[in-house]
Amino acid sequence: MKKNAILTITIIIFLVIAAKAQQKKYVPKIELCNCRFMMDSTFVKMAPANLKSAFSAPFDGIDSSFKTKCGYLIVPENRYKGNSRMIKLPFIVVESINPNKKKDPILYTAGGPGNSSLGWTIGAAKNDFIKERDCIAIEQRGTRYALPHLRTFELDAAIKESYRKNLNKDSMVLEGVKRYKKSLESRGIDLAGYNTDATVSDIYDLLTTLKVDSINLFGGSYSGGLMTAVLQKHPSMVRSLVLDSPLPIFTPIDEDEPANFNEALGMLFKHVEQDSTNKLLYSNLQQKFLQYFNGITGKTFYLPYLENGTKDSIRIAYTKNELLAEIMNAMSADTKRKDVAYIITEMINGRHSPYVKDFLDNLFRKNQAPDGMRISVYCADESAYHSEAVIQQLYKSYPYLNGYHINDVYKSMCDCWKVPPVNTVTKQPYYSTKPVLMGDGEMDPNCRPLYMRMINHYMPNGQSFLFMNRGHGIGGKDWNGMVQQFLDNPYKRVISPKPDIIAY
Repeated sequence: MKKNAILTITIIIFLVIAAKAQQKKYVPKIELCNCRFMMDSTFVKMAPANLKSAFSAPFDGIDSSFKTKCGYLIVPENRYKGNSRMIKLPFIVVESINPNKKKDPILYTAGGPGNSSLGWTIGAAKNDFIKERDCIAIEQRGTRYALPHLRTFELDAAIKESYRKNLNKDSMVLEGVKRYKKSLESRGIDLAGYNTDATVSDIYDLLTTLKVDSINLFGGSYSGGLMTAVLQKHPSMVRSLVLDSPLPIFTPIDEDEPANFNEALGMLFKHVEQDSTNKLLYSNLQQKFLQYFNGITGKTFYLPYLENGTKDSIRIAYTKNELLAEIMNAMSADTKRKDVAYIITEMINGRHSPYVKDFLDNLFRKNQAPDGMRISVYCADESAYHSEAVIQQLYKSYPYLNGYHINDVYKSMCDCWKVPPVNTVTKQPYYSTKPVLMGDGEMDPNCRPLYMRMINHYMPNGQSFLFMNRGHGIGGKDWNGMVQQFLDNPYKRVISPKPDIIAY
């Protein structure tokens, strides 16, 4: 028995050493190119007819007075496999024309996860940021201009079929996920290589290959958490962080999101109660909302619907989930949020049709299913660390949300996707004295302002600002001006430009 134990330990040590050796074999490379990045040809061939346009990103919006460097970072798809194939991640460097520019560039990558990052450089070239520093954007692995792009349309097709034939939505989603995964794996894609740990390593490889010693990290939503993960693993490289509506990497978002949505709605109802001039229509709206949506939970409604391009209407079944999705969409858009109270009163009065039709129009006209990168990241980062018991407690607290998936990736999908979790250390909060600037909207239904406080708890040199009557993703001129103040002196108190942007 003792010999067996020693042999087992020896094998484990050997495997660990071998794994580490494999990880060190590769050398990241850069392949320079022009800035007309083409989308993955495999994706283009599989794309539906309505997507067969604008498959290149020229980035002609960057002022010609700026020198740009574009290329692909070439790294392993899975750093834990010695024989992993290599993938290509596009990046753009927009160089400041200031001869006395700072030597600490800004690096940006998009949220989602799954959004494309490269377009940010167009705005950066028009911003004051570029007067002092180079600006870098890197496309995350698996996203739009990365090679490969993890996108096929089996899940979209399954969701659409579930509505056309009134099939069980959750069952069809799982069927679509299985087909989706099979399609990606048939292309030789190793889904285990797409998660936050891998992207942190990509960013490190890009910076070291470009010989950048000090960086200001710029991210929002998911990439806000991603940037803190870069800080956690490579603190000596990071000068400062700028986070817009951040999702902390240590937050179990599936356990939070129903409560986040409910809290944002509560803020809206509070404003309506205080500010509305039509007291008869909008008084006690929160109570009316909860009473109505709790009452229709479990009920099925039907709507005659004519899909674009067809001749015969079909009778489509819907539930409170489609209504909630339209409310969530309106809550998430600054231009539509003012209409949410009216939308809710219309729904309560039984006038569902225009909102369900809008939902179905978008469903059939677009391909809205998450891409494979988003699924892999959420499954590895989030679902693997979530408690189903806690989620059920949430539904007991907010019964009107029971069965409604706010996030388009959830546990039963991940049970089919089957990717390994990120390192447990990545999911742990940690302390840092690096300076951080954060901003979030008071009405954010996705990542509540509370998350800024959670990050500040571990990063005492953080500054947080609440943008009143704003939602997820604040951006804009005021925010950019505050970012410029911060970058000039990250340890100095940033001054708010307006009374409705308050220190939080």
